[in-house]
Amino acid sequence: MANACLQLSGFLVSFLGWLGIVIAISTNDWVNLCKYGLNTCKKMDELGVKGPWAECVMSTGIYHCVTFTQILELPAYIQTTRALMIIGSILGLVAVVMLLLSMPCISIGNQSCKNRHTIFGGVLVLLVGLCGIVCTVWFPIGSHQEEGLMSFGFSLYAGWFGTTFCLLGGSILTCCSSDSSSQSRSFQENNRFYYSKQGDGDAPAASTYHAKSAHV
Repeated sequence: MANACLQLSGFLVSFLGWLGIVIAISTNDWVNLCKYGLNTCKKMDELGVKGPWAECVMSTGIYHCVTFTQILELPAYIQTTRALMIIGSILGLVAVVMLLLSMPCISIGNQSCKNRHTIFGGVLVLLVGLCGIVCTVWFPIGSHQEEGLMSFGFSLYAGWFGTTFCLLGGSILTCCSSDSSSQSRSFQENNRFYYSKQGDGDAPAASTYHAKSAHV
């Protein structure tokens, strides 16, 4: 029962983390750009935002975006963020489906197969978290070196949230499933040893009984 609760908790945390990664990669509000200072730019209504896909400018109530179309001319941190976040989103989708099918309430496959799927899904979730760490740390550093003054946007906070939850959920799934599988193997080995010992003990008693009956 405790293992099932841990598995369900790990799945929910991992699912929320994957959603955070998807929200981060599908929006452009990663960093807020400003040439003069945040307070000055807010008063002048000239605050810009930048993400992996476009750079937008808010001026006098107008929201205008310029999409990054020249892929080969983009800086390395933008190309890396795009690639890793897309890979993380795809791996997270595979992990969510695999973990959902390995839930105790779904009767598909035996318990040992479900444990292996849970461990593999937890490893995939950990990989998603590692992709999120690289992207959410490198992107603001690269933007600051290229653009200057800036602040963090909503999408970057969503990426940090998703990364933290993916690492936490993947750790819970990997640890609880490995402990469960090792306990089940040790329990089966103990039962096999116990029955084999009982079988060895019954054999001399039966042979003695037959010897006595033959003597009579």
